[in-house]
Amino acid sequence: MNFFLFQIFPYIAIVFFALGSILRFDRDPYSWRSKSSQLLRRRQLIIGSILFHLGIIVILGGHAVGLLTPIAVFDMLGISHGFKQVLAMSAGGIAGVFCLAGLCILLHRRLFDPRIRASSSFADIAVLVLLLMQLILGLFTITVSMHHLDGHEMVKFMEWAQSIVTFRGGAHEYLIDVALVFKLHIALGLFIILVFPFTRLVHALSAPLGYVIRPYQIVRKRAS
Repeated sequence: MNFFLFQIFPYIAIVFFALGSILRFDRDPYSWRSKSSQLLRRRQLIIGSILFHLGIIVILGGHAVGLLTPIAVFDMLGISHGFKQVLAMSAGGIAGVFCLAGLCILLHRRLFDPRIRASSSFADIAVLVLLLMQLILGLFTITVSMHHLDGHEMVKFMEWAQSIVTFRGGAHEYLIDVALVFKLHIALGLFIILVFPFTRLVHALSAPLGYVIRPYQIVRKRAS
């Protein structure tokens, strides 16, 4: 099971993510949206969405940098594994609390407003529940990491992630003796990647980043 989950399953999840996203965008482009319900409980949506997105951006960015940056780079910069561990726990914990608060608001809004609930599909609710479970697991990993402040455990996750993206064998061996909460967190994260193309999360792939740096629109007065 350890071999399947942490050596084989990552590639299955990545293939489903890539091919599923391409096929959905090609065959059903009108479903490629966040299915916003902003006309209902708009204030609650704005607060929950801001908290959730602010937290999740920091979390995903931290995971990407922390796991995929070669260890030699941190050594070259003089950043110790212990410092990196404490920084990840601190920043990740704060971002996790923000994200958890926003996610709870969004889930409450979708479950307890009859009009929003009626317009929500099973997948809309299920993906929020999956994200909530993943976030709770992630926050629990902080309590375990507090017993490994030397950063040794984090190095195992870095070696595993970098072995996966570079197609090296034996990646699963780095996770054999890590705490169960870490294994659950990673396995659920891979499952979310696998189902990503079949949920409303696909809107994240087409986030309007250009909107922030777009040029000003010139509006002229009508000639009299």
